[in-house]
Amino acid sequence: MRNISRIFLGLALTGLLSCSPESEQIIMTVLGPIPASAMGITLSHEHILVDFIGADSTAYHRWEKQEVVNKVIPYLEEIQEYQVSTLMECTPAYLGRDPWLLKTLSKNTGMHLVTNTGYYGAHDNLFIPAKFYELTEEELSRIWVDEFENGIEGSGVKPGFIKIAVNGDESLSKEHVKIITAAALTHQQTGLVIASHTGPDGPAFEQISVLQSHGLNPSCFIWVHAQLGSLEGNIRAAKMGTWISLDNLNLDQQQGSKYDVAWYADRIQDLKEAGFLNRVLISHDAGWYKPGEENGGSFRGFTGIFTALVPALREVGFSQEDINLLLEINPRNAFSIRN
Repeated sequence: MRNISRIFLGLALTGLLSCSPESEQIIMTVLGPIPASAMGITLSHEHILVDFIGADSTAYHRWEKQEVVNKVIPYLEEIQEYQVSTLMECTPAYLGRDPWLLKTLSKNTGMHLVTNTGYYGAHDNLFIPAKFYELTEEELSRIWVDEFENGIEGSGVKPGFIKIAVNGDESLSKEHVKIITAAALTHQQTGLVIASHTGPDGPAFEQISVLQSHGLNPSCFIWVHAQLGSLEGNIRAAKMGTWISLDNLNLDQQQGSKYDVAWYADRIQDLKEAGFLNRVLISHDAGWYKPGEENGGSFRGFTGIFTALVPALREVGFSQEDINLLLEINPRNAFSIRN
């Protein structure tokens, strides 16, 4: 029924998969598939490079790859000191996604990097190509499925998840309904999880409704920036099976203000007490090299979870098992390709 069955057959023939259901979980990295068990500690939403110039102007000529490599490698080596093995690179097409750059970084550091397919509709569609408006949901999905089956733009790199974005409005626009619908069709063909930059409760539940209308379980959906939603909304979505992604942990946030480290620790503790720690993802939504700025501009590193949030969670009684759930088991279960 799904084209993914051919891919799993090929993996089985090469010995990557065995007969047990647990071993059949795989992650698609920029260097090819790996067993999900090899992910180790994972950062589930970060960025290497982002180009905010707009879909009509961005292109690979906007950055020099070796300059980006030189800028970024020290930040990747820094998190390797915290035993981070895998980083989900969430920059979509037309916003600076560069599969060749990610391959180089992965080879040079030994880190598993995972890129994506999909379109980013937030900011009133500034980062969506003009051809989008002429395409049906089915035609849009075929573009994304083709990237999964044949690689991105001749690079040989295949996406490991679907990254989309919608505005934070209470109701989705028709363009954003088309995006989430195309993502649903793509998931059905590829088994890739859908990570959607969302924010508040309203657009989260509207997207979940669209997915359910196509017969999909909400466990195929990551509510990105769920920290902007209510605790009640987070719990309701988690109860449905949705992944609750608490992104943008930023140590520059003034202590005592909303979304400081203590706020994140409290929200995670509340979700644990509600019985849904196993649906929580955490990240910095950090980076990133900025084309057009001198030496790529300022770069926010990826260590705050380890230097601040984990200690804060331990102070309120989180065990090593809880920390492993947040940083290893949950990302593995969220991003494993569904067979």
